[in-house]
Amino acid sequence: MILLTGATGNIGRTLLRELHIGADEPLRAVTRDVGGAEFPAGVEAVEADLADVSVLPAVFEGVRAMVLVPNLGPDAEIIAAARRSGVEHVVLVSSITVETHPHLPAAAGNARVEKLLAASGMDLTVLRPTQFASNALLWAAEIQAGQPIRLPFADTALPTIHPGDIASVARVALTEPGHRGQRYALTGPAPISARRQIETLAALLGREIDIVEITRAQALARMREVFGDAADAVLDVTGGDVNDDLLRVRDTVTRITGSARTFQRWAEENVEAFR
Repeated sequence: MILLTGATGNIGRTLLRELHIGADEPLRAVTRDVGGAEFPAGVEAVEADLADVSVLPAVFEGVRAMVLVPNLGPDAEIIAAARRSGVEHVVLVSSITVETHPHLPAAAGNARVEKLLAASGMDLTVLRPTQFASNALLWAAEIQAGQPIRLPFADTALPTIHPGDIASVARVALTEPGHRGQRYALTGPAPISARRQIETLAALLGREIDIVEITRAQALARMREVFGDAADAVLDVTGGDVNDDLLRVRDTVTRITGSARTFQRWAEENVEAFR
């Protein structure tokens, strides 16, 4: 059996569909709210909060491989419970900042989870994606209301990744040989700035979207509303403290899956969220 944590997230939904089509073993999806989730027929849906360690033995019973999204509960206890239950292979969704910005608190947290898994005795595949294309949804309310988008670092171009590509790499890692023990930095196929992302959405919507450039300090207050104490770190990796490793396009997705989706494709698939 393959288990998905984070099964209703941007990666999990796509991964579950891909596995449902192509995997030849049972699938179990964990969510805090089964009633609010839509899973393909035949997927075993388990309502559980992984922060409650008492549920872990039942969650992992009969599981061969799993996708782990960190910070859904106490990671050390989740990993230990998976090992005790006989899980053989874990695909971990980490972050490229483990490589590019290891000094940031979130990156250090992801690195700790990677080390815990490496020491667990289970086989491990680490996915380290860069900025998600779906982060553009943070602009949805303003675009729907016809308001300008206020941005720092509007012209910093990052190799933004379609979450579906992370899911596709995870599916290959779970179902095909040769990926255990690997650590994959994942990016989109080309750099794209926030300005260009908004221009792409504007073209699809058939109307202009104004951009107002603001300073980092001006952006920080709103970013704190969304990201809390991580706001400064988010601003670092979206333009305030970029480096060559963060800006570099990798061909990992194409090598593993055969192709990589563009931001244009993500925007076409999600344009209704901005109307």
